[in-house]
Amino acid sequence: MTLSAESDAPETEPQLPLTAGWRAEVARAQEAAVPSGPAVVSAPAPFGRGGLGRHLQEIAGALDRRGEPSVCICETSEDRGSAPSSERLFRGLARALRPAGRVSPAWRIWMASVEFDTYAARQLQAASHLIAFNGTAVAQFRAAGRLGFDSLGLMSANAHYRHVVRQHARAHRQYPIERPWATHLLKRNLTEYGQADRVYVTSRYAHESFIEEGFPEEALSFFPLTPDPRFAPNGAPGASSTFDIVYIGGLTVDKGVPLLVDAVRRLPHADMRLNLVGGWGTRGMRRFLEESGAQDPRIRVSPGDPLTHLADADLCVHASYTDGFGYAPAEALACAVPVIVSEDTGMKDLIDTDRIGLVLPTGDLDALTEAIDAAYGRQILGGGRPSLS
Repeated sequence: MTLSAESDAPETEPQLPLTAGWRAEVARAQEAAVPSGPAVVSAPAPFGRGGLGRHLQEIAGALDRRGEPSVCICETSEDRGSAPSSERLFRGLARALRPAGRVSPAWRIWMASVEFDTYAARQLQAASHLIAFNGTAVAQFRAAGRLGFDSLGLMSANAHYRHVVRQHARAHRQYPIERPWATHLLKRNLTEYGQADRVYVTSRYAHESFIEEGFPEEALSFFPLTPDPRFAPNGAPGASSTFDIVYIGGLTVDKGVPLLVDAVRRLPHADMRLNLVGGWGTRGMRRFLEESGAQDPRIRVSPGDPLTHLADADLCVHASYTDGFGYAPAEALACAVPVIVSEDTGMKDLIDTDRIGLVLPTGDLDALTEAIDAAYGRQILGGGRPSLS
């Protein structure tokens, strides 16, 4: 199934996901979604870096293509040249993100959200529209109201936050390795929902979660996402003697990392490898992964550029308990690496055939184990890398 533009757009033949035609279709939908007039866009991430930074980059790109004047408020990036406008502002979040004594990771996330929101609110100048990310918009909305902004837009990087909280709780009941953090931001998100004139969602999954919570459909807009163009097939895969599974993203319970580790550990194949590309944020997760790696040397943690790790991967697994979109598996698909994702991953919309990917029930260890085993045996997912031509 492919993503399409707004329902009132002209009917055209849907393009296959990740092709040039599909990217052009998505670019048109993005441009149709953003408001007309001077805009301020803010996000607590470096421009173009990581999932949130890429999301920010796509919003700014849509505004630039429309010729709308815009200002971007974001975290300091080592690569400031990636920002398309000299008017863009940068801010580091080192103070909020730095571990402080016995402050829990959950409270550090809350502190980082409040810190960025407070800073961004102080940087606002008169404009017509504000687009801020969920969890970091309370102070910005208040400041924009004082400045007479015409509209307050909330870009939702997640499903509806009540759904996020429920899914995090489910994940942590299954794997009580670290404490869930989503509850700390629930009140902020609900406040933002009530103040926003428009909420932007990035997938049918996220859209449906808002409708299920009673959010008015007329206040939702669809802003589809695309993987960075640098993620592309790298010719024939390398001649590896192992079956390499890659996961890319934060090493957390809610991303399904322990579930994936357990699935691999159940399988006996000596030539199977699991490469976890990312970093942990809690001592509990660090202990779990260190112990898992010590007991099963096929499992390793390897931070670094995801593109490098995708070059030789045979399979990408993203068993998240909730992801509004999921850039990592979309990037894998763009590199022609087959993917296995959960039902609670928004980019499942891009999986239009069982040759390029598989969607599994969320949190189902048996189903995940069986699917990985079948992919290893070349019984599913086309027996190799799919073509995106």
